[in-house]
Parts: sequence; C-alpha cells; structure tokens
Amino acid sequence: MATSTPIYQIKITLQGSKPPIWRRILVRGDATLGEMHHIIQTVMGWLDYHLHQFIIGRTYYGVLEPGYPDLDIQDENKVKLNQIGGKGTKFVYEYDFGDSWEHILAVEKVLPLEPGQHYPICIKGKRACPPEDVGGVWGYETFLEAISDPNHPEHEMYSEWIGDEFDPEEFDLDYINGALNDLR
Repeated sequence: MATSTPIYQIKITLQGSKPPIWRRILVRGDATLGEMHHIIQTVMGWLDYHLHQFIIGRTYYGVLEPGYPDLDIQDENKVKLNQIGGKGTKFVYEYDFGDSWEHILAVEKVLPLEPGQHYPICIKGKRACPPEDVGGVWGYETFLEAISDPNHPEHEMYSEWIGDEFDPEEFDLDYINGALNDLR
C-alpha cells in the first residue's frame, strides 16, 4: 500500500431529504467508482436491488450492459476518485431509477493516508436510510406520516410492510463500520 495514496473525505447527502440524511466517509483516492457504489450502498443502508449511475459533469458512469451498446455510459470500474477532482469536487450518485434517489457527493478534504487505518471508514452521519421501494423522497415523506399516525389511512399497510422497528432518526456508526469492514 503506497503511503502517497490520498484519502478523500466525502460527505454523501441524500438530495431532497428533510431533515437531511447524510454520511461522512474517508476513502482511498484510488478507489474506483465501482468500489464507491458498494461503499455508498453500505454506508447509506441500501440493499443494491436496483440500477445506479454516477454523473460527473455531463458524463455518466455505471455498469456497462452488453445488451445496450447505444447507451452513452462510461465504465465505472475504470475511473478512480483521484481522477475526477479534489477538494471542492461535487458529483451525483443516483440509485434506483424508478425512485430516483440522488445523492450529492462532496469532496470536503484530501488528506494523507494514516498508517494503520483501514479504509473506507464512516466517521459521521445522520438519520436512517429510507426503505427500498418506498417511492423516492415524496413516497418516503408519505411513509413517515403514515407510520407515525395510527389514524392515517395507510398506517396499517406500511406498518405491516416495514414492521414496527423503523426509526427514521436511527444511525448506527459501529454497525456501518462493521459492514464496511466486511466489504474490505
């Protein structure tokens, strides 16, 4: 492992979430966008059920699909973080094209590699990730209203769907870092 590898501090914010749902991570600058996809899935709490893409400027990066040669998409596994910019760089990660969960990734700092530290690591965050297939930001707002109000017409349906254990304020840093450790 080269000690000259920069470490990127990136804040990932789920666009349109109110109050904001976000994570702050440290990741090696030589991580590919394909690796970032798995890191984002892990720290946000998504289950990787859907398609995704990165949007950097006017260029789209994702998984190349052999059956769709006309798509203007670049291979996410051939681009590393340190090739797309440094501090101040912002780009988009979109997950689930139906629900269109857009995440803003902002490079806050570029730091030296800390000897003995394992990367990636999540250093902070707020709030639980919305459930898969809840219908995007607007569906999530309806979902939260319904599960918090026993008189809401969709309360019973959503409660059965999600169970009684969903806490929108929950954020478990140790759990996330354990999952990142498994990802390494």
